Amino acid sequence: MEIIIESFSALFSEEMRQAVGASWFIVLPVALYFLFKILWMDFVQDNFWSNIEWDLIEIVPPNDIEATPQPMELIYSGMLGSMKGINAIEEFVNGEMAMYYSLELVSDEGGVHFYIRTPKNFTPLIESNFHSQYPQAEIKIVPDYVNNVPKLVPNKEWDLWGTDFKLDKPDPYPIKSYRWFEEDITGKALDPLASIVESMGKIGPGQKFWLQFIITPKDASQYDTGKELANELAGRAIGKKRGFLEGVLGDIVDVAIGALKTFFGAPPEESATEKGEENVPIEFRLTPGEREVLKMVEEGIGKSAFNVKMRMIYLGRREAFNKVVVGSVAGGIKQFSDINTNGFAMDNDTKTFALHLFVEQRMRYRQRTIFRRYVKRDRTGKTFHLNTEELATIFHLPNMSVITPSLRKIETKTGSAPANLPIG
Repeated sequence: MEIIIESFSALFSEEMRQAVGASWFIVLPVALYFLFKILWMDFVQDNFWSNIEWDLIEIVPPNDIEATPQPMELIYSGMLGSMKGINAIEEFVNGEMAMYYSLELVSDEGGVHFYIRTPKNFTPLIESNFHSQYPQAEIKIVPDYVNNVPKLVPNKEWDLWGTDFKLDKPDPYPIKSYRWFEEDITGKALDPLASIVESMGKIGPGQKFWLQFIITPKDASQYDTGKELANELAGRAIGKKRGFLEGVLGDIVDVAIGALKTFFGAPPEESATEKGEENVPIEFRLTPGEREVLKMVEEGIGKSAFNVKMRMIYLGRREAFNKVVVGSVAGGIKQFSDINTNGFAMDNDTKTFALHLFVEQRMRYRQRTIFRRYVKRDRTGKTFHLNTEELATIFHLPNMSVITPSLRKIETKTGSAPANLPIG
C-alpha cells in the first residue's frame, strides 16, 4: 500500500499539490454540485413518474367514416390542453416534466387495434375530443396488451425484431401528409394507412406487430417552426445576428480583404441587387420541385407540433416467426417519404441486428433493450417533431375505403339518448 501511495504522490509535483490544497474548496463543490444535480434529478423524476396512473384507451372506429384524416388534426390540437407551465420548484423539487401520450397501432394475431395510452387524469380529455369528431366511435379502457407476452423477450419460445425511426432530413422538411393522397382525376381521398393496416392484418396465430408513436406536446418556442428554412428556400434568408465583438472583428476582416483586393487590382464584387437577381420573381428562380417544397414548409409554419418517438416491434413464437411482414409494413411507412421533402428511416443504432464480433450476444441485447423501452413507453433516443397535420396522417381512424376484415369496426350506429327522454 505504501508503494502505491508513493507512486501516486510521485505523479504530482509539490507545486501541483499546493495548488490543489489551496483551491479544493472551489473546485470540489462545483464538481459535486453537477454530480448531485444528475443524481437528484433522476431521483425526483423517477418519483414523479411512479405516481402517475395510466389508462390504455382503445378506439374502435365506426364503419362509415368518409372524411379525410383532418378531424384528427382537431383532436391533436385539443390534446395540447394537457400543456402547462412548469416553474423551478415543480421542475427541480417535484421532478415534474411535460406529459406525453402514446399512440399505438397494434396487430394481435391479425386483429388490428388503435390504442392511446394516456395519464388517467387526461382520459376525459381524450374521450371528449374523439366524441366531438367521431360521435359513433367506441371508446373504452382496456387492459394493457403488453402484459399478454412474456416479460423477457426473446427467450426459448419467443423471438423479436424491432427498430426506432428517425427522419431523413431536419424537422422543418415535411413528410407527405394526407393531402397528397388523392386520385388526380376523381379527387377521391385515399387512406395512407390502408396498406399498413392490411399488412399488419396478414399475420397469423402466435404473432404480434406493434407500432408506437410517443408524442409530447410542444409550443412554438420549443421547436423550429420552419421559418428559417422557408426564408432560405425563397432566397430571403436572414443572416444570423452577430454579437458586438464578433461584429467588430468581422468588419475589420471585411475591410482588410477589400483593401487587399483593391491593392492587387481585383475587380469589386457585384452585389445581388447589381446583378438584378432580387428583381427576378421567385416563381422564375425556383424549380417546380423547389416551389412545392417551399409551399409545404410554409403551410406547416404556425401549426402546433409534438415531439415524437417512433418505434415498431414484430414478435412471435419461434415456430410462427416470419420477418416477411416487417418488409410489408416498412413499405407502407415509406409512402410518407418524398426525396424532395422528408421521410422516415430506420435507426441503425437501435435496429435488432449485429455483425462480426459477439453477434448473438449483441443481438440479444438490442432485442431486449427495444422491447423493454417499448413496454415502458420510453422516450429516450432519437426523436423528431411532427405538426398536427403530419401526425394525423400517420395515426388516424381509417375511412370506409379500408375494408380489411382484420380491422374491427362498429357495424351499427349508436348515439346518445334524447334530451327529452321521460324518466320513471
